[in-house]
Amino acid sequence: MQRYQDRVEAGRALADLVSRHDYDRPVVLALPRGGVPVAAEVARAIGAPLDLVMVRKIGVPSQPELAAAAVVDGARPELVVNEEIARHAGLSRADLDRLAEVQLEVIRKRRAAYLKDRKPVDLKDRTAIVVDDGIATGATMRAALKAVRRQGPARVVLVVPVAAADSLAALRGEVDEVICPTVPTFLGAIGAFYVRFDQTSDDEVARLLAEAPQEKAS
Repeated sequence: MQRYQDRVEAGRALADLVSRHDYDRPVVLALPRGGVPVAAEVARAIGAPLDLVMVRKIGVPSQPELAAAAVVDGARPELVVNEEIARHAGLSRADLDRLAEVQLEVIRKRRAAYLKDRKPVDLKDRTAIVVDDGIATGATMRAALKAVRRQGPARVVLVVPVAAADSLAALRGEVDEVICPTVPTFLGAIGAFYVRFDQTSDDEVARLLAEAPQEKAS
């Protein structure tokens, strides 16, 4: 079983693979927090701006762990609804919009802490490279990819060091290309594929984003 020493090594392995492509106007988008150290290496290698895709689950009020929807930040925040669960829970679009606003406020505060006053990078007609440290069920990534696609990129590329085979197969329809060097039939825990898989701190996220390439002023 291939194991990465840590997220930085995983990011460098991915950076080598991504660098072999000549993507048009790429933007690297990380899912925080664990995806940021991985994505930072990719962004550095190809000289692309690094931004975040922040996803917050919207649980059914009586069962908070059951996701009726997810809200994703960006230049235009997006609500991705699980129609079947929302319908069974009796949640209207107005209910979901109200619940989403609560989660968007959490996203705004975290984005401000991580990126200060930096505005989201406009993805219109660009290559969006979406990065995380691994994919287990794929539910969060699915919401992220749907929201990214709605922002009008010319191409969406999913880049992860390890992913469950069935989850990755289910996500292929959301993207134009997948780069994932490790695809076990049985994943178990993502952390099993790393020697060190400590929690990424808020301070580390902020530091990596400050050090990463930024969008050049037009």
